[in-house]
Amino acid sequence: MTIDREFADATRFRVCFVCTGNICRSPMAAAAFERLAQRHGVAERLLVASAGISEYHVGETADPRTLAVLSDAGYEAGAHRAKQFKPRWLDDFDLIIAFDRGQERALRSLARGDEQLSKIRLLLSFDPDATGQDVPDPYYSEDAFFGTVLRQIETAVGRLFRQIQPAMRP
Repeated sequence: MTIDREFADATRFRVCFVCTGNICRSPMAAAAFERLAQRHGVAERLLVASAGISEYHVGETADPRTLAVLSDAGYEAGAHRAKQFKPRWLDDFDLIIAFDRGQERALRSLARGDEQLSKIRLLLSFDPDATGQDVPDPYYSEDAFFGTVLRQIETAVGRLFRQIQPAMRP
């Protein structure tokens, strides 16, 4: 998907998940969020994207361990290619979700004004049962930890979806 072209449709609620390199956490969240939207019949009313703060992996597929855990859970993410978050997206997205406080700080440093700042949220802020504020980065962990992270993301994304579903544009 070419995100910039998709912005032309102003009727869609636009959400961007932002992690460090856009190869682990943010593709997981985008896949989980898109599945929820499809199951609830609102996929055509959403623009779901993911990106990374860094340019480390631009153009690459998701990490093979991410792809494996997503496939095992029934998600399709093979077409994913890593992108770097563009500062102008602070105007274009309705909600920008970070996975840890470092990413949140980086996004906030790009923001110009209260409106842009108000769009930036930590994913776990939507999950009142979460322990801590950060979704851990599984990149340097064992393969099994990717499944743990996916389950944490699925729970928080489900709660995020329930909160924004009424606000999606008709």
